[in-house]
Amino acid sequence: MGRWICCLCSRVADPLMLLLLLALGCNPSTAATASPSVPHVKPSYSFGRTFLGLDKCNACIGTSICKKFFKEEIRFDTWLSSHLKLPPSSLLSYSGNYTDDAKSWRLVDITRLTSKYQHDRADKRICTSLLKTKTCSLERALRRTQRFQKWLRAKRLTPDLVQGLSSPMLRCPSQRLLDRIVRRYAEVPDAGSIYMDHLTDRDKLRLLYTLAVNSHPILLQIFPDVEGWPFPRYLGSCGRLVVSASTRPLRDFFGAAPEVAADLALQLLAVLRSMATNDLNYFFYFTHVDAGTFGVFSNGHLFIRDASTLGIIDKEEGSQLIDGQQEYKDIFSCLTVGCQSAFVSCDSIREKHSLVMVCQDLLPKLLTGKFLPPVQERIDAFLQRCARGLGDDHSTSEAMAELAEILKPLRSCDSRFAYRYPDCRYSDKY
Repeated sequence: MGRWICCLCSRVADPLMLLLLLALGCNPSTAATASPSVPHVKPSYSFGRTFLGLDKCNACIGTSICKKFFKEEIRFDTWLSSHLKLPPSSLLSYSGNYTDDAKSWRLVDITRLTSKYQHDRADKRICTSLLKTKTCSLERALRRTQRFQKWLRAKRLTPDLVQGLSSPMLRCPSQRLLDRIVRRYAEVPDAGSIYMDHLTDRDKLRLLYTLAVNSHPILLQIFPDVEGWPFPRYLGSCGRLVVSASTRPLRDFFGAAPEVAADLALQLLAVLRSMATNDLNYFFYFTHVDAGTFGVFSNGHLFIRDASTLGIIDKEEGSQLIDGQQEYKDIFSCLTVGCQSAFVSCDSIREKHSLVMVCQDLLPKLLTGKFLPPVQERIDAFLQRCARGLGDDHSTSEAMAELAEILKPLRSCDSRFAYRYPDCRYSDKY
């Protein structure tokens, strides 16, 4: 019997089975000497390349934070112990915890740039349209495209290389904006250069893929929160998952107390003002807003939670696309949207564009029915006028100032608003 067990030992590939057989009495010295010793493996969370999207790289976002996942320094909220399964891959976002020292943890958001269903559909579209097969190597297929071949030869990211991409950020590109993308692309070592010499072929494909699918992580990288921009901090990517600082969506505050609603509405106006007028002379506008576009940190500070619908117009250089270039379409134009989607003309965007959308879709849900009649009537009248487009007699800045003057006396100064407390006790600003 012992000889039979030992013979079986030499054929076992599973380390756990091998340990079991050794415990039953198999003498390692009589087993096959070619079998390597089995190292002690610490129990670990089982991610799987498919869940992360690493099986699709380099048609993915990046790998800068993968080590954090595999070292268990990023954990999903549902992962209380190592035997628990991963959350469903069908979700668009997940709550997680992040640590640098294994002692202190902070909340993070783990998100996909689009739903797994849309990702899978786009992957099939790549294979069927480029290689006429149901499955294929996405990287090999995308490398053969005319657009990527131009990227490989390019020394600098220029407007013609991004023409026709569906991202609102790239509908009216300037060379200054594209240089900023290359210089601050966080998935590669920082070279501080506007030239793409420091980007490998793999890096170029990942950057192009991200810009084609969803520019949200790129905006977080090139306009970081540490410089005062109203975005959550970008922490990194792994496969097709992005990790950023955690915020609660604005929808969670629609039923908030009147003083909280007034404070958030004022912050919303301040964000819109800063996106229209800033030191870098970029004009940011929304193509769509909803209850998840904005988020609130635990200290009460409001940020742009989803930057995927932000367009940018360079007031210093202007758009460098000529007529007809925006209509260019290829496989990269259709990864998440239909190829028939119409582009918004850069010349049609007005300063009041974002304010009107916010007045239509967000501020009524935040402010309606919260205050005593005289004040509430003034707020309701403003929102109705704003939702209709404000008319030509009101500039955007005047309209925002009008609503701000109504709301300022309604907010309070206490520890619930940690982002401005106790400063608000000693400053007329609040």
